[in-house]
Amino acid sequence: MSDFWIYFNIGLKHVLSISAYDHVLFLLALTVSYEFKNWKRLLILVSTFTLGHTLALFLSVFNVVSVKSQYVEFLIPITILIAALYNIIASGKSFKKDNLTFIAFVTIFFGIIHGLGFSNYFNVMVSGKPSDKLLPLCEFALGIEAAQIIVVVSALLLAYVVQTILKFSKRDWILIVSAFIIGVVVPMILQNEIWGN
Repeated sequence: MSDFWIYFNIGLKHVLSISAYDHVLFLLALTVSYEFKNWKRLLILVSTFTLGHTLALFLSVFNVVSVKSQYVEFLIPITILIAALYNIIASGKSFKKDNLTFIAFVTIFFGIIHGLGFSNYFNVMVSGKPSDKLLPLCEFALGIEAAQIIVVVSALLLAYVVQTILKFSKRDWILIVSAFIIGVVVPMILQNEIWGN
């Protein structure tokens, strides 16, 4: 049982660490358009992201996929930027259930990209044959899921306070948070080593 908590905690820290702010930014971009009443839809999207993240680690563990870290580190802020821009474009529009499939597909794809960003570290951290890494991978994924739920609930609480007590409109809140996210990720994209800086 102690091994479970080791990898579960690594999953928690992977999301909740101050150095993992890119993960939190993506979750904020994913969450900002929703309210507590949309919890089922959000849970599906968060779990879909975890599934993509875990799938990337699984493919990496079995040497099916290997991507240079500089490309992944470039793509991660791109996924965050796309999510934030989508929020700005869609702000004020009501989300229909038929959009869930498309958004879930995009979310799993983004989860794969984010998972590839952690794959090298995971492979170094968990030694042994690929089959020895499956249980730690599942424990790690549960930690990620728990941490993501913590971030999403916190974001929903903050949105509730801002919109209810401070009287921000939902549209204004979406625009402010999305603009903040864009302001953080654009420098990440421009300073990436892919540009040869």
